[in-house]
Amino acid sequence: MNQIKKQIHLLVEKLIQDQKSNGSWSFCFENGPITDSYMILLMITLAKRDSSVMKVLNRIIKMQSSDGSWKLYPDENPGNISATIEACLALLYCGKCAPDDPIMQKAKGFIMKHGGLQKANRLTKILLSLFGHQPWPSIPLLPIECLLLPTSNPYNLFNIVGYARVHLVPLMILAHQKLQIDLPHKNEVDQWLSGIPINVTEEEPLIHRKQIAHHFTHSQIKLEKLALQQGLDFMIKHTEIDGTLYSYTTSTFFMVFALHSLGYPFNHMYIQKAYNGLVTFLFPLDEGIYHLQETSSTVWDTSLLVYTLQQAGLPAEHPTIKKGIQYLLKRQQVKKGDWSIHNPYSQPGGWGFSDINTINPDIDDTSACLRALTPSTYRVQSIYSAWKRGVQWLLFMQNPDGGWPAFEKQTDPIWFRVSPKLRHVLADPSNSDLTGRTLEFLGNFTDQRGLSKPIEHACRWLFQHQQKDGSWYGRWGICYIYGTWAALTGLSAVGYDHTHPQVKKAVAWLSHIQNPDGGWGESCDSDRQQKFIPLGRSTTVQTAWALDALISVTTKPTKKIQAGIKYLLQRLSDPTIDDYPTGAGFAGQFYIRYHAYPFIWPLLTLSHYYQRYS
Repeated sequence: MNQIKKQIHLLVEKLIQDQKSNGSWSFCFENGPITDSYMILLMITLAKRDSSVMKVLNRIIKMQSSDGSWKLYPDENPGNISATIEACLALLYCGKCAPDDPIMQKAKGFIMKHGGLQKANRLTKILLSLFGHQPWPSIPLLPIECLLLPTSNPYNLFNIVGYARVHLVPLMILAHQKLQIDLPHKNEVDQWLSGIPINVTEEEPLIHRKQIAHHFTHSQIKLEKLALQQGLDFMIKHTEIDGTLYSYTTSTFFMVFALHSLGYPFNHMYIQKAYNGLVTFLFPLDEGIYHLQETSSTVWDTSLLVYTLQQAGLPAEHPTIKKGIQYLLKRQQVKKGDWSIHNPYSQPGGWGFSDINTINPDIDDTSACLRALTPSTYRVQSIYSAWKRGVQWLLFMQNPDGGWPAFEKQTDPIWFRVSPKLRHVLADPSNSDLTGRTLEFLGNFTDQRGLSKPIEHACRWLFQHQQKDGSWYGRWGICYIYGTWAALTGLSAVGYDHTHPQVKKAVAWLSHIQNPDGGWGESCDSDRQQKFIPLGRSTTVQTAWALDALISVTTKPTKKIQAGIKYLLQRLSDPTIDDYPTGAGFAGQFYIRYHAYPFIWPLLTLSHYYQRYS
């Protein structure tokens, strides 16, 4: 116990020192090369040459694999064709590389070997059309008229989850307008693309125009004009104060080009503000190497750290905690967003993920902030009032099936379910990690621990969605370890212990997949294949999740737990060496290395171990 207590103290002291003057913590939200590539292409399009933005090129080059590919996660095999094409477009268009350079030829060889442009994802094909390297599809994925459908129509835009919706709107505008940008170095890019099999067959649209035509009486020209105006209004309404669209890099990138297709010059205030907003997402990694984050994770990291530090022993009156609480209170959302369309009777009160986020709250950030606030609610009335609003919002966001979504209630229409892939991209169904995390909060931090209707309904949903092997799938972390951790800690918080058959089954699964070194590790391949794929090595983050789950339902430390703790203590001599992405986002398009995670989760797990067994 002395070694555990010492490690807790070391981590706490470091995190206190890392806190910013405004009470937040700033860690990198690091993903693959896609956002770096997009930012370079946007910078070139706007005829800028920012030295800080240019430093993302060093990261792009550094990330190329020995087979010539770029990857979304280290063990992706083979590499990722879309990420490879996008990285090469960035390097060629900015003049950093020439078509005949060895790294370009190696990348080209990889693309040709693995199927050519046809194997790229939809966004990459849109990029190629946008920059004039292939024609736009003759039939769009979604006809522009879909923007005019009322919310009573099953095909309306608000049956699609918000993070997908803010990407689809500018993409629908671009596909309708068929914008093509002619940049310097286009000939070099065409030279590099020559010889790569294209054969791009047009994909079946999600909705055909004839499926919705009977809803309208206007002429086609009038409809298109109205729909384009609706799309423009939507983008402007959903732009944050920093100019970004919903505080996402990728949606902002496409918004810039959608605005231009509607007649806005590249020097227009909207476009310049969007670009400047994205510049604030730059994060320095190493000397001369920057990364353009998809967004910032400031609220998420800060809420987790304020809570974890209190679990580690800091009192609510400690200056670090008080500063963190004040930061979080300023980020509570006070106006209704799209979430209220399917949830009109709830008042605002949630929190979002990023520092600049005023209209897109989510379940996980809200419960994380509420955990952080709870110890302070007894001493400050205003904190209790904020906490109460957040709890009420959280309860109102429960789906009718008993589970919790990530962002928006009842955003899982039946027509998505014919395609699991489509549902994964566009819907926001109840999922195990959000349901488990919400249960853990309600059970441990509110008076809902008894089997109230919301809790009873949620437990039933969790038990129904347990995998046959005893695990649960987690959508926003990697993956079955993450989901099982969330489910077990949630069930434990509302009274289910190690004697329950389904809890025992989950414990047996976690014990079975433990590595010989005492740790746990899971590959991002699990998300792709929808089954548990071992990483082949352990990570501190996933080990902490597995241990925390076992500790929550185990009255005495087992040999399995002791071995995990031993591994964790050995690895914590340098938490930064844990560089494997353990977060997931945007339906398999992003795998995220949260730089805060190797500090947060081991500290929380060691604190829970100490509290339970000391």
